[in-house]
Amino acid sequence: MRLLGKIFIDGKIKALTGLTIGGSKTDTIIGGIDNSVVKTSEGVPYIPGSSLKGKMRSLLELKEDKNICRCGKCNICAIFGVMANSRKENLDGKEIPISNTQRVMANSRKENLGPTRLADSRKENLGPTRLIVRDAHLNEKVKEQMKNKEGIFNELELVYTESKWENVVDRITSQAKYPRQTERVPAGAIFDFSMVFNVFEEKDIKRFYLLLSVMAMLEDDYLGGNGTRGYGRIKFIDFDVKAKSVDDYENNNVPLILGEKIADLSALMNDKEIKSKLSKHLLGVE
Repeated sequence: MRLLGKIFIDGKIKALTGLTIGGSKTDTIIGGIDNSVVKTSEGVPYIPGSSLKGKMRSLLELKEDKNICRCGKCNICAIFGVMANSRKENLDGKEIPISNTQRVMANSRKENLGPTRLADSRKENLGPTRLIVRDAHLNEKVKEQMKNKEGIFNELELVYTESKWENVVDRITSQAKYPRQTERVPAGAIFDFSMVFNVFEEKDIKRFYLLLSVMAMLEDDYLGGNGTRGYGRIKFIDFDVKAKSVDDYENNNVPLILGEKIADLSALMNDKEIKSKLSKHLLGVE
């Protein structure tokens, strides 16, 4: 399957409520925070691309009523990639565990098993994974405001984060148990995100807009942990969208700008001019 081009989506993720994506617990100290957030080597919180991509995949699986889809044939597998199966059946029909790094390479002629049960996107003619999600790092302007305790962050407890006390209350005795501190990125924090969407066929333009609809679903869901208790509400804002065809790479052309500073997902999804430009530039059709 031939690569036709790439769509670049850059923008910002704004935390509307406290956001917690768990980090390492190896640095836990007595009296310190029990549940810390993931941070860079410089101690700055960020949103891992794996967390963002995984959440969007799970939402699309819920929408399509496919639990942990590994079929290698649908839009879920095309956009987010084919998930490897962690188990395989032997000749007696019983499941045997296999590791992620040691895939079962059955000889179909010898064992009469037919094609391997592990999904292969190339075999199903889906091509490689369309979506690439980069880590979303804290916006530089917001980072400085946090460090200097400016604006809405003037009462920020820690350098880039806040702590929230939580406990379990016995419903019979009303006694509080297991008090713990959870670290959160505060509401108002902004992260810079970047995604790349590979286009191999005409269907991928529709899949790109399907991705945008999943991002809209995420805005009405949550990212990270404790979402049912108020954490993790986010909004995607300030989109820059560009496209680059294979010819652009060969001729060292700059990407075609499809839209800049687009306010939100609704404006992006309803912009018919962008959709027309995408089809014309990457597919050669009006």
